[in-house]
Amino acid sequence: MASFAGPSNPFRSPFDRRTQIRNKPGPDQTPSNGVSNGNTLTVTERRLDPAKAKEVEARERKEETNRKIASQKAISIILRREATKAVIEKKKGNSKKLLPRTVLEALHERITALRWESALKVFELLREQLWYKPNSGIYIKLIVMLGKCKQPEKAHTLFQAMIDEGCVVDHEAFTALMSAYSRSALFDEAFSILEKMKKIPNCQPDVFTYSILIKSCLQVCDFNKAQYLLSDMKMQGVIPNTITYNTLIDAYGKAKKFTEMESVLVHMLRQRDCQPDVWTMNSTLRAFGGSGQIEMMEKCYEKFQRAGIEPSIKTFNILLDSYGKSGNYEKMSVVMQYMQKYHFSWTLITYNIVIDAFGRAGDIKQMEFLFRLMQSERIKPNCVTLCSLVRAYGNAGKAEKIAAVLRFVDNSDVMLDTVFFNCLVDAYGMMGCFSEMKGVIEMMKRRGCNPDKITYRTMMKVYSMSGMNSHARELQKELANCRG
Repeated sequence: MASFAGPSNPFRSPFDRRTQIRNKPGPDQTPSNGVSNGNTLTVTERRLDPAKAKEVEARERKEETNRKIASQKAISIILRREATKAVIEKKKGNSKKLLPRTVLEALHERITALRWESALKVFELLREQLWYKPNSGIYIKLIVMLGKCKQPEKAHTLFQAMIDEGCVVDHEAFTALMSAYSRSALFDEAFSILEKMKKIPNCQPDVFTYSILIKSCLQVCDFNKAQYLLSDMKMQGVIPNTITYNTLIDAYGKAKKFTEMESVLVHMLRQRDCQPDVWTMNSTLRAFGGSGQIEMMEKCYEKFQRAGIEPSIKTFNILLDSYGKSGNYEKMSVVMQYMQKYHFSWTLITYNIVIDAFGRAGDIKQMEFLFRLMQSERIKPNCVTLCSLVRAYGNAGKAEKIAAVLRFVDNSDVMLDTVFFNCLVDAYGMMGCFSEMKGVIEMMKRRGCNPDKITYRTMMKVYSMSGMNSHARELQKELANCRG
């Protein structure tokens, strides 16, 4: 066999910190290249040049003094930061001379976490500071946060305060307020702001403004308003971008309006400055795959790839889900092998899809292997994962396996919801485990979950099919009092 000539050890020797320390010049040694440090002198130099020695010693004393001062300043800053945090958390202290950085960090954390009530309190504290200057950027972030939290009236109050404090109100500020109203489906107010923007100089709505409003309309399936906005964009000379088209394609696909979806896609492809991306591909694949049109999904996937659009992990999750729900496990396995070959790391969603697919197919062994693999890769299962396991074990009549799932739950911090317990009720009902099924209600109460109408209706159906009509009538009373 031919071999390639090369060094016996092509890799560098490992870094040995002990060798570095051992070879490091001592305090009275000069480095091997003979160049001495500007702040250090050898013993011989100190003897020959006393003036230079005094200069170096003075410099060393000054540096030591500066280090001590810097250390004291650092401690002072830390103490002030802690004091600022204490005031923010409603403890005692001077609340008008807080550190700007700490207050702004606290505000940013609360905005990011959508903790709107706490964020507004910190903002009021910010406005009380002696160093405070009105900033339109902070106002806009708060208004956007309030919109996401469905608090349009509070967003309007902040918008007015922004004007009162003399901040510059531009199209970005108006867009944030319009978004706050549209997210809460208050379209009269949102469209009123849009019209107002058209009349104010330097506040003309842009493609971002229109795209946000179109998305809000599509979320409530108001396609007529979305089409009106597209026409209005054209009249205002605003050209739709990739995000606008992707929003329309995704909405039409979810609504199974395939003709309209394809029309938008064709119109998008005709635009020179608006090219489809991976989001376009994913929305299209999800639309066809979710409706069982597997062949059309595959054709679209090939066309997008030929156009140079690379798939993402989300793309493969869509393909896996579509193949799994259509029972095409062979193609599902091909996708899994492709992901492994090209090193696509599986996510929680990926595992949930494949575990559910093999569970529905009755392949318990493969399902359990994937569940173990998921844990070995330190991916934490969630309620969706556990529902798939319980459903599969219920269909297979393996009550002991469901008990194992409940033991796993007891030893984990997975947050359970009503959907999981409803799966549990359904699984026990299929196996005729009536006492275990009845015990789920008590289990739910211990976990702080309230049974809903699906819980009671599932149990009533099981009792009725088993001829246990008295039990079904008792649950009828509970169902009448149930609000969920």
